[in-house]
Formats: sequence, C-alpha cells, structure tokens
Amino acid sequence: MKVLGINALFHDPAAALVVDGVAVAAAEEERFSRRKHGHRPVPFAAWELPELAAPWCLESAGLDISDIDAVAYSYDPALARPAEEMGLDDPWDHLRQTYARRAPAFLAASLPGLDPAAVRFVPHHVAHAASAGLAAPRREADVLVLDGRGESTSHLAGRYENGTLEVFRCQELPHSLGLLYETVTQHLGFLRSSDEYKVMALASYGKPRFLDQLRRAVYTTWDGGFRTDPVDWGSLVKQRGSEEPWTADHADLAASVQHRLEEILLELAGWLHDRSGGSALTLAGGVALNCVANTRLFAESPYDDVWVQPAAGDSGTALGGALHVAQSEGDPTGPLSGADLGRSWSDPDLEAWLTTARVPFERPDDVAEAVAECLAENGLVAWFQGRSEYGPRALGHRSLLAHPGHEKNLERLNEVKGREQFRPVAPMVLAERAAAIFSRGPLPSPYMLFVHDVDRAWRDRIPAVVHVDGTARVQTVNRETEPLVARMLEGFERLSGLPVVINTSLNTAGRPMVDDPRDALECFGSAPVDLLALGPFVVRRPRTAP
Repeated sequence: MKVLGINALFHDPAAALVVDGVAVAAAEEERFSRRKHGHRPVPFAAWELPELAAPWCLESAGLDISDIDAVAYSYDPALARPAEEMGLDDPWDHLRQTYARRAPAFLAASLPGLDPAAVRFVPHHVAHAASAGLAAPRREADVLVLDGRGESTSHLAGRYENGTLEVFRCQELPHSLGLLYETVTQHLGFLRSSDEYKVMALASYGKPRFLDQLRRAVYTTWDGGFRTDPVDWGSLVKQRGSEEPWTADHADLAASVQHRLEEILLELAGWLHDRSGGSALTLAGGVALNCVANTRLFAESPYDDVWVQPAAGDSGTALGGALHVAQSEGDPTGPLSGADLGRSWSDPDLEAWLTTARVPFERPDDVAEAVAECLAENGLVAWFQGRSEYGPRALGHRSLLAHPGHEKNLERLNEVKGREQFRPVAPMVLAERAAAIFSRGPLPSPYMLFVHDVDRAWRDRIPAVVHVDGTARVQTVNRETEPLVARMLEGFERLSGLPVVINTSLNTAGRPMVDDPRDALECFGSAPVDLLALGPFVVRRPRTAP
C-alpha cells in the first residue's frame, strides 16, 4: 500500500511517503519554501499545505498521485470543539477548523488528480503516537505524546502491541504542558511555537527559584492527567522585549519552568509504567524535542529504554499519519532506518551547480580527509552530503562543523549563525567512542535528542561543546550507516587527537536548515565559512592577505 502523509494545520507543514509499511521519503515544507516552521503573517501563520514537499515525495519514489492508495491528514476536525468551549483564547480557531474540514478539497487542488475521497483524517495525537510507536526499534512499547494541542487534547498515554495502539489517557484542553512552555517562551521575549529550545538552553544559566509557585499551578492528577492552572508570569518576572538583554530573573524563570516540566513528565511516565508494566517508552509531540527532559526520563523513570522519533514535532505527524493508515490496512510497519529521508543530488548534478555558480572547486581524493584537515587547522566547514534530514536536527547531512578544542569556537559559531551566545553547540562522535566521554543519557544517541554529562577529564579538551551545566547534546555516528562521516571523524582524530567534532545545523538565524545546493552556496557565500564540502567536491574560501 502507498500512503502519502500530510501535516498542514498548526505549524511545520510536511509530507511523508510510506510504501508497504516503510518510510521512503519525508520532508518539511520549510526546506523548499524557505519559511521557517511555515510561519506567515496571522491569520495564515500555519495554514500552509506542503505543496512542494508532497510532490517531491512522490517524485522521489517514481510515483504519481494516481498511484497513491490513501492520503493521511494528521488532524480530525470531527474531534474538535470551539476554542472558547475548551477555554482557549484563539480568535482564529474557527477559521482553522474550517480549513481542516476542507482539507480534502485543498489537497485535491494542490495535487491534481487526487480523489478527495482518498483523504483520511487521523487524530492529531494518534498520528504523533504512530510516528513513535510504529517506527520505534521495539515492536512493543509504551507511548507518551505531549504537545501544545491537538483537536481537543494536549496529551496521549498508551501502548503499542503488534501495531495496535491502546489509549489509556488523554488530557483535555485547556490544560497543556506545550502551551505552558509556549507562553513562557513568549514572556521571555522569544518567538512562540518556534523558540522553545532557547528557553531550555537559557534554563541552565538560572536557578529554579519560582518552583514552589509553579508546583501549585502545574500538577498531575491521580488518573494519569495533569492541570496547568493560569499563572501571572508578570508577577514573577517582568516580560522581556525581544531586543532586550536577558537577566538572571529570566534565566531563573526558564530554569523553574524547565524543572517543573521534567517533574511532571517523570510523574506521567511513572503512571503509564504502572498501568502498562512495559519496559520501553517512546515519545512524540513538541515536548519530546526537550532533550534535557528526555534524559531525566531515561535516567530516572522506571523504563529501561526511551526512544524519541527524530521529527518529534508536528512535522512528524505526516509520517505518523501515513504509518497509522498503512498499519490499519494490514501493512506491517518496521523501525525507522534513519532521519535521512529528504532530498539528495547526484555527483554530476552537484558539479553542474558549482559550474553554473562559477566558483572554483576541486574534487579531492577523499572529501572526508580534506574536511578533517581543514577542521584540524580550526577552519569552519559547511558539510552537504547525501539526503537531508527529516526533523529539526542536523545529523551529518546538512551540518556546520568545527574544532571542539577551541573554547572560542562556541562564540564564533553563534556569531556566524546570528544566535544568542547562551546557546550550545553539539558534539558528533563515533558510537563506539561515546561511552568513554559521555554518560547518563542513552547511548547510542543518533538523533541528538538527549543530553549527556561530559566526563570531567574531557571538559577541558572539548570545551566548545560543553554547556554551562557540564552537559552536551550528543550525536553518535554509526560507521556502517554513515561511512563518510566516520572517515571524517577518524581523520580529524588522527590530526588533532580529538574524537569529537562540533556539529550544528547549516543555516543562519531565522532561516530553515540548508536543503539544496543553491541554499548551500548562498550560505557559504554569505557566512565566514572556510570550506564547503558539497558531495565529493570542495570549495575553499580564498585566503586574505594579513
């Protein structure tokens, strides 16, 4: 069976293609449109179809829309209630619901030849759950979904056995951990439904001194649910303007909210474990992108294994919806093979791009060795290889690489990317080398969705990737599935003595991750990067005279 999955309602519009139960392509619309998270001016901020991503998914598999058996739309308007009835202040929600009800017609217009009757509505949190539970390494696993909102809920707790989901509990709106975190994100001067990861990073600089107030307002209930009562944030900390500097008060509020979120997740996971008796937990929903909380779940919850889907946010519901429909129609689904489900280009195509751009380039004997040499000399490298990643993390396909042994490289990279200086960058390391350097979080950790404690003996050796709290968001590399990245890491260690390379996303502030060769060339041309590794080719920035 061939199923096209679509996410197009709140944010992060995306498409995914599942053939015979296997994910063969997936991509966010932002990689094509260059609008991060699909953001547009209100009220059309999120009502964007993946009108470029969906045709690409079909084209990549050599299919036409007529070959598709079903289209899974990851929202079911029949389950929604008016915003005011749910206690939400959302003046545009009635238009959103109208958009969702008419999605089959919109999709048919966007994909000529599609029969609107082929569109199947999949409940939002079921799509999230399927993106984790049906793609996880273990066939039987508990699943916990937490985000801002779905049709009328913000949470799902259940269990997958042999492809079937049993739902134990859903939390009705307006109570929502995701909306709580979004509100704090906005109060701290960041972009709501976009910059929540900045709050997580800022939290490490503060102390949770508002924790008592939050414990009174945010708490679990005996039946596996929770409450998020209104909080007067202004009485705790003055709201920060987006251009104002952050203060210790702002960091303390971030730390308090982050700490309370972790406590609630541990309690919810404990309830789910008591209900199911399972040993493996899978996570999805925007809250599952909180890698600090994920690590506490791994380290302190009753579960032996915790697995997070790499596109855990709303973009992942395109994949989850397609997997759910495929499974319900009898196609057995299997573990996700990796996050590299996006676009790629052949070597001749890449050479043509470079020739058209009229930039001097070369084809070294081994691009991995050429990159290792540049990194060892403390150069910055734009790394564009293979299929692009599905989800928000650069995982060695669209990355900006640097030397971790120079502490100033953190500041340097944040300046290049136009980011706040409190934000960390991540270490990339071969899977078999990770345990000697990193602990507490799960290993291997291929999707950069957990934080790990950095061994004290290594903190002075790789200071650029060590966050203020002594942790790092690690990406482990499997040499069998990522041989090119493995060779680059081995070459860098031979030249520098360090088995770790800085890996951050190849983009600048406010722009989506680089996806195609044009994006890569534009980024290289506008940022002080020393070398662009585009497939087997390299472009070097001319050295300026001293």
